[in-house]
Amino acid sequence: MTSLVPRPPYTDSELQTLYPAHLELQLVQILLRHGERSPVSARFQNAGLPAFWPYCSAVRQLKSAVLDRHTGQFSTLEWKRRLETFGPRGDEPVLAAGPGGELDAVCDMGMLTDKGRETTFDLGTRLRALYVDRLRFLPPVLLDADALYLRATPIPRALDSVQETFAGLYPAHTRAPAFPAPAILTRAPGDETLFPNDGNCRRFAALSRAFAQRAADRWNATDEMAYLTKLYGKWMPEDGSSPQQPQRVAVDSRPRLSGIMDTINSTLAHGPETRLPPEFYDAKGREIIEKIGVEEWFAGYRESREYRMLGIGGLLGDVVGRMVGSAERSTADGEYEVARRLETGAVREGHGATPIRFGLSGCHDTTLAAVLASLGAYETGKWPPYTSHIAIEMFRKADGTASSSQPTYPSPQSTAAVPPIESSSSTGSAKAAKTGWFGSLFSRSSSAKPGNPPPGIGRKRSEELSAEERAKLEQYYVRIRYNDEVVTVPGCKAPGKHLEGDESFCTLDAFKAIVDKFVPQNWKQQCRANVRDPAFPEKPEPAGY
Repeated sequence: MTSLVPRPPYTDSELQTLYPAHLELQLVQILLRHGERSPVSARFQNAGLPAFWPYCSAVRQLKSAVLDRHTGQFSTLEWKRRLETFGPRGDEPVLAAGPGGELDAVCDMGMLTDKGRETTFDLGTRLRALYVDRLRFLPPVLLDADALYLRATPIPRALDSVQETFAGLYPAHTRAPAFPAPAILTRAPGDETLFPNDGNCRRFAALSRAFAQRAADRWNATDEMAYLTKLYGKWMPEDGSSPQQPQRVAVDSRPRLSGIMDTINSTLAHGPETRLPPEFYDAKGREIIEKIGVEEWFAGYRESREYRMLGIGGLLGDVVGRMVGSAERSTADGEYEVARRLETGAVREGHGATPIRFGLSGCHDTTLAAVLASLGAYETGKWPPYTSHIAIEMFRKADGTASSSQPTYPSPQSTAAVPPIESSSSTGSAKAAKTGWFGSLFSRSSSAKPGNPPPGIGRKRSEELSAEERAKLEQYYVRIRYNDEVVTVPGCKAPGKHLEGDESFCTLDAFKAIVDKFVPQNWKQQCRANVRDPAFPEKPEPAGY
C-alpha cells in the first residue's frame, strides 16, 4: 500500500522453473510505478502535517541545456530551485520551507523524493541482477541504448523514476565512455495512454465518475465508513452546511477518501518530521480505506469492456504490438521509435536499427492496477505500492527452431538458453548488430518513415489475421510477473492457449486475442462519443477472456 518490500531474489531452483531451458527469452517490457513522492496536495495541516517536505535534494543540483547565441552551441547551466508560495497574511510571496526551516531541498507537490530515487535505482539494480548477471539476457556493458525502449508519462516523477531505474540497471561504470544519449519517449498530455487519461477522454471521465458514485452509494452509510469518521473526523474540514461540525469521512468527502489514503501512504514512506497523528495509521482503518479505494478506482476494469478500452486498452495494444513486431521481425517491436537514424530517412532492417530487447516505461499506480485488472490478473486486491512493477516477458520455443542453435552467453545457473545481444557502437556498426542471433531473424525489406506507423500486424485484430499472419505468432509465449510474483490470465488456462504444463505461459496468439477485445480503434474519437450513454454494461463483461 505504501513502500514496496521486495521479495528475496529467486533461488537457483526457482529460476530454472521460471525460465525453462526449452524457452528463450526474446523481449521484456517493464511497466514501473514511480518511487516514493510527496503528497499531490497539501492536506491535514490542521493535524500538524507540513505542507512542504524537505526530501528532494535533486532541486539543489539541476542542470539545463542553454543556447549560447555567440557560439551557436548548447552548454549546461547548473542551478538550484527554491519554491515560492503565498504568505500567511495574504498574497505576499514567501519562500516555502520544510518543517525545520529548510529552503533548498523542498519538494513540490507530487514530486519524487530522495527515498523514491533510492527505491527506483534499487529496482534497476534488481533488474540487472536478474537480466544481466543471472539470465545473461542483457550485456554487462552497454555500448548504446539502441536495443532499449524507454518511455515515461508527462508527469515529472515518472520520468525521474525511469532515469533512476535505468541508472540502476546500467550504472555509469557499465556504460561505454562514448555512450550516446538514450532516447526517452514522452507524449503530449492529450495523447497519453500510459495512464488512464480521464483528463483528456470525456467518455472515460464519465465512466470513472459513475463507478466512483457507485462506490460512494455502497460505502458512505456503512459501519466501515463510520469507523473511519471516528478515526479521522476531527481532522476533516468543517462542513459548510453545518458550521462547527466536522464533515463525515466519505468516498466523495473533501478531501476524498482516496486523497486521505494518498496522504497516509506518502507520510508512511518518509521520516518522522512529516507524520500524521497516530490514529491515521490504525491498521483496521488502513485496510478499510484500501478496500474501498481499490473498488472505486479499479472495479470498472474488471466489469466493463468499455472501461478497459478507454482506460488502458491503448497501452496494452502498444505492448502487444511490440511483442508481435518482435515475433514477426519488423521494426514494430519499438525500434522505430528509438532508432538514432530515423530522422535521416526510412528505418530499414539492417540499415541503422537494432531490435528491441528491453523496455522501461515509467507510469503510475493507476496504470499497474488497470493492466492487471483488465487482464483478470489483479489477484492481490491491494493498492500497488511505490516502485511496483509489472514484467511482461515474451519467450520463443527453442526446440525445433533454427535460432535455438545460435550461441548463448554462459550461465552459471544453467537456466534458460538466452541469445546474446548484439549492440552497435556509436560510430554506427549496424551491420555488426545484425550479424548475430538477431540478424538471422531480420531479413524482410519492410520500412517505416517518420509520421507513419511501422509495418506489422500488431494492431490488426486477431479475428482478421490470415492463416499466414497467424503462423507468425506460433511458438511464442507471454508471461507476466507483478513485483516478481507470477500472475496468470484466466483466459489463457483453456487447453491450447498456454504452454503445456504451465498456465502462466500464455500463447502469444491467445494473449493478443484477449487484449484485442478492448484495444480502441480510434481512442480520441471513442473518447468523444457516447458521453451521456449509460455507464454500466447491460450484462457481465468479465476481464481476462
